[in-house]
Amino acid sequence: MSTPTPLRAALDWRLRFGVLALVWGFSFLLIKVGTEGYAPFQVTLGRLVFGTAVLAAAMAMKRQRLPREPRTWGHLAVAAFLLNALPFSLFAYAELTIPSTLAGICNATSPLWGMALSLVALSEDRPTRVRVAGLGLGFLGVLTVLGAWQGFHGLDATGTAMALGASLSYPIGWIYVRRTLAGSDHSHLSLTGAQLLLATLQLAVVTPLFTSWPTQVAVGPLLAIAALGTLGTGLAFLIQYGLVAEVGPTTATMVTYFIPVIATTAGVAILGETLNWWTPVGAVIVLAGAALTQARSATVRQRPDRGAGNCATSQDGPADNHRPVAALTRRPQT
Repeated sequence: MSTPTPLRAALDWRLRFGVLALVWGFSFLLIKVGTEGYAPFQVTLGRLVFGTAVLAAAMAMKRQRLPREPRTWGHLAVAAFLLNALPFSLFAYAELTIPSTLAGICNATSPLWGMALSLVALSEDRPTRVRVAGLGLGFLGVLTVLGAWQGFHGLDATGTAMALGASLSYPIGWIYVRRTLAGSDHSHLSLTGAQLLLATLQLAVVTPLFTSWPTQVAVGPLLAIAALGTLGTGLAFLIQYGLVAEVGPTTATMVTYFIPVIATTAGVAILGETLNWWTPVGAVIVLAGAALTQARSATVRQRPDRGAGNCATSQDGPADNHRPVAALTRRPQT
């Protein structure tokens, strides 16, 4: 079997990078379509069921087992709530009253929340002037997106707060994982499969309590939910792990900065959502601030960026709000 040329290898990972950005960028459109036929909790439950099925199939093919330690399952249950069940549900509820474009941009604030929280919760994550400036710039961008100078006129406060709350939930989950599951010996596939399974069980308990069974099957929204779970929750995790192993976590997680661009384009072009001039301007400011918050000192930058199958901790690149728990528990090999 011949060794692939550097050009072929580069095209290969860049193609998968583009697919990952498209899948995650379109997730907000798919959520919007899903909520047109089903309750938000039902959308989230369906998403998790399809995503878990993909991970289960991958585990079966690779003959990997779920973790056995009760302590690991306990920590994964908390991670599943903070990184999957809660933010997925909040985004679904948010998109009942706000455009998918705004939800996608709110999603991009996760690195900002992560930076702010890490300064308090992670003693090893020291602030620099550049990173603090990035934090301030990012939140200035948030105010621009929301049109603060107009008094947030025409903006649904509850829906926007839910979307921002979903983005905040991710870094809280990352910090929890780093404190409890860092250095786990389980494979990323095993941990992620268990995480999604637990999130599915959590939604399976909650959904019947707050929703009623649909009176009819809405085919279009159901297909959107299936695509959201299969592609955006299951397959996307597998693609990302491959990218991390091949090109390193920093490069792989740069996909974060393409998500709001694709989400905005899809919402306007396909769903016909309106877009004020300050929304894309604010989004650019948010992304610039988020990029600055990820700036590292020269000492940290010298750390190896590649792993042979191991995934990065959240220090290795921009915070990726779609990243499952295993991506935060294993460092790249030196």
